[in-house]
Amino acid sequence: MQGTVAAIDIGTNSTNLLIVDRDGRTLERRVTVTRLGQGVDQSRRLSPEAVERTINCLSAYRDLLDQHDSPRVRIVASSASRDALNREEFFDQAEKVLGVRPELVSGDEEAQLAYRGCTSQLVPDPNGHLIIDIGGGSTELIMGTSQLSQAHSIDVGAVRMTERHLRHDPPQPEELLNAIGEVEDFFEDVLRTNPSLKHVRQIIGTAGTIVTVAAIEIGQQIFNANELHGFILTRDAIEDVFRTLATESLGDRRHNPGLPPERADVIVGGCCVLVALMRSLDANELTVSTNNILDGVCAELLNDL
Repeated sequence: MQGTVAAIDIGTNSTNLLIVDRDGRTLERRVTVTRLGQGVDQSRRLSPEAVERTINCLSAYRDLLDQHDSPRVRIVASSASRDALNREEFFDQAEKVLGVRPELVSGDEEAQLAYRGCTSQLVPDPNGHLIIDIGGGSTELIMGTSQLSQAHSIDVGAVRMTERHLRHDPPQPEELLNAIGEVEDFFEDVLRTNPSLKHVRQIIGTAGTIVTVAAIEIGQQIFNANELHGFILTRDAIEDVFRTLATESLGDRRHNPGLPPERADVIVGGCCVLVALMRSLDANELTVSTNNILDGVCAELLNDL
């Protein structure tokens, strides 16, 4: 289809695809947990198993792109690839499958794309808003008024916190406290140079952890982005979901409505990041956005047509 564009986001936990037409209408949106970043925090290398899972996913995405007459595509790779010493070998394989080489984006670039995507179908408060984008390996904190004003990337995420701290099933209280404490320490460093972050009027949350917590809160049996986009997630609800998930075994946790089984082993790590940030901000609520970096990449591609 003429004017169709596509974005692929190769993250630490999931590899995601968005294809839109020239008017910005979604033709395909796919989320696949590939766990590319498995073990990267410790080894600084992408494992053969993780690479194979991700390449298999990209092959399936290639078929979808072909079904839409191979639209113009941009592929971005984020935290796990930033950390991995062998990322170029992985990029070689990805390029063979897709015909386009992934781009390694910095934390700041990731934040800018996430900001554009996250605000594309929400009305952010022009007096000040903060976007929280919790990924598998990093979390982007993006502040804006009428436009993006500053962005910060910190190395905490659902997979990284799980691998670094949560070693028991269910996690022990001290493991949870250590994970939350590390996030608070990272955020405190950001606040020292940017204290205005604590005084924003509105918080918007995006990406897998936050969208999943919202889906669990409403008990969503079948994923429905329209039901979640714009949903107000209170701090009390976040704490309640966190307590429930953190005290369940992995086997029990998988049965929570709204929680995809493939996210069950890292969702508590993601919750540790979210809980720590909400506590540090002393925030009462956030607005959920189901739009993300993919929407930002596609918006830029459409702008260049």
